[in-house]
Amino acid sequence: MLIKFSVENWQSFRDEAVISMIASREQQHQDRLAKIDKYKMRLLPLAAIYGGNASGKTKFFNALEFVQRFVVRVTQPESAIPREYFRLDKEYANKPTKFNFEILVDNICYGFSFSVTQREVVEEKLTEISSHSEKILYYRVKGKKIDFSNDSKLKSDNRLRFVADGTRDNQLFLTASIDQKIEYFQTIYDWFKHKLVLITPETAFVGVGYYFEENNPVSSSMNDILAKLDTGITRLGGVDVPIDSIQMLESVKIKLLEEIPEGGSVPLLHHSGGRVVISKSNGLISAKRLVSYHASIDGKETLFEMNNESAGTLRTIDILPVFYDLCDHKDSKIYVVDEIDRCLHTMMTQALIEKYLQSCSSSTRSQLLFTTHDLLLMDQDLLRRDEIWITERDNNGCSSIISLGDYKGVRYDKDIRKSYLKGSFGGIPKILLSAHN
Repeated sequence: MLIKFSVENWQSFRDEAVISMIASREQQHQDRLAKIDKYKMRLLPLAAIYGGNASGKTKFFNALEFVQRFVVRVTQPESAIPREYFRLDKEYANKPTKFNFEILVDNICYGFSFSVTQREVVEEKLTEISSHSEKILYYRVKGKKIDFSNDSKLKSDNRLRFVADGTRDNQLFLTASIDQKIEYFQTIYDWFKHKLVLITPETAFVGVGYYFEENNPVSSSMNDILAKLDTGITRLGGVDVPIDSIQMLESVKIKLLEEIPEGGSVPLLHHSGGRVVISKSNGLISAKRLVSYHASIDGKETLFEMNNESAGTLRTIDILPVFYDLCDHKDSKIYVVDEIDRCLHTMMTQALIEKYLQSCSSSTRSQLLFTTHDLLLMDQDLLRRDEIWITERDNNGCSSIISLGDYKGVRYDKDIRKSYLKGSFGGIPKILLSAHN
């Protein structure tokens, strides 16, 4: 689970900006808070980020994207680090960008932080946090050897020291150790690679392979939910298509054949907007395209191609597996969705979020973070005050983020939408244009 994330000197965030998923003392909706007895804390299942256009919502999302890529991908020698600093003050071009995480993995709390410039990692640290103290697993500072002195097992491993000494300036030691098959920090790496799922407004195929498994209970459940969302679709299914009919380079086909595990599959977004799944069986790859079925007037089914469906329906198809996973609670993924309401009717978005929150309990370990402009969701009957975050950009172009729970005197029965639109919490655009301009 995500406990805290902060970023400093990143795009419009000049100063440190922090999102905390630790619940406040607020009394509303306590039954859905994750209870972490070992650390005597409760974690929120959700964070909703509001703010005007260009206030910093997507930039906060972009920071998570950068971190995930930088952790997961091996940096090439001499490559620049694609960090994006605060550009409205020239002094910040030479200052490092800082990222700091507190995460819960297998009921152990870790702190992971690093600072980078375009050229190098300036600092990197991994700590294991107990309920009363903090143990540094490794600490790296520019120009010095990586320090393992607080852990005798790590300190005495010569292979780990060899990898530490050989880690390039433009690469994280965490990434280098995993690349060299050293598994001490595998769970931390896996959290960034597999547990943190980032979804942009253009992301398609988030678990959409569920729909192709026609005899699978998961597929049946997904189709049942889709039919209840007033899309006009009775079910989704897959139609076999010749692999040679899919326009892709021969080198891509060879790569797919090599990389797809036996019995596995990968999604492919076709240039026409269609959704195709490539599968591998008996050493051969095959393809199916996703289609929808609608009820005809005569009571039979009519097949529709995906390009016949509306943008809102396609968005629903793409994002519904996210909510299925969240409600299923068999995994502990953290889904971060930029513009969750993109192409969706406000009642559709509300229904999906309500379904997720109703499924949450003290044992829940999944989380949902999203950016939105949808004011129907800014309702204390749905969200706690500490689950609502507001970004704002000041006159100097600096963004900040604050929890609504930090504002004093906001009653539990207050219509916070009206107050937000009046500017009481900030985070609304300062529009100067009028009908007379």
